[in-house]
Amino acid sequence: MNEESFNLSIRKFLKMVGVNAQREIEQAVARARETGRARGDESFAASATLEIPALGLSVRFDGKIELE
Repeated sequence: MNEESFNLSIRKFLKMVGVNAQREIEQAVARARETGRARGDESFAASATLEIPALGLSVRFDGKIELE
């Protein structure tokens, strides 16, 4: 196994997830504010699940998104 290639692959995957997740969250908050479902001063529970079926990996991460 090439450790450098492996680590680079992980970082690329996490960057892709992070960038796309941020975009989706920003768009969801904008839609919620436009429709009145969000005021702009609340926080929202959030979770993400990382799955790699071939490795038997399924890990859930919980947190919150704060608008203010």
